Amino acid sequence: MTTKLDKTTVIDQLNKILEFELAGVVRYTHYSFMIFGYNRIPIIEWMEGQATESLGHAKEAGELITHLGGHPSLAIGNLLETHQHDIANILRESLLHEREAFIAYLQLLELVKDKSVLLEEYARRLIAEEEMHQGEVDKMLRNPGDIASVSVT
Repeated sequence: MTTKLDKTTVIDQLNKILEFELAGVVRYTHYSFMIFGYNRIPIIEWMEGQATESLGHAKEAGELITHLGGHPSLAIGNLLETHQHDIANILRESLLHEREAFIAYLQLLELVKDKSVLLEEYARRLIAEEEMHQGEVDKMLRNPGDIASVSVT
């Protein structure tokens, strides 16, 4: 590795990720309560899985923060919701959340690239996971037979 790691900036970004992932735990748990209809059971199981995964990501970020000598945040990221609870709206909110997480991990990668193998590999792994999640939600938003990706802003 050629240049020195700015631990303070990296810890700040990891705390942002920690807060974001904790918000994901709350968000996906809330969504699981708000699913109704014929497909409720598989959808709530998926939402609960997302909440569990977000908690795992939060724990991992917290461990990296303390590994670097930092203090994990007790805050939780943005929990704003549209209060529109049909499945399509919930999935659109989920897709936006996944895109924001993807950006947070990209920002971390820029901070640690060529400075820490540990943090670079962590960021790359989570970027790949977030890309997969975006793809899953995008597919869930499509009508059966639709090939084209859904555009959510």
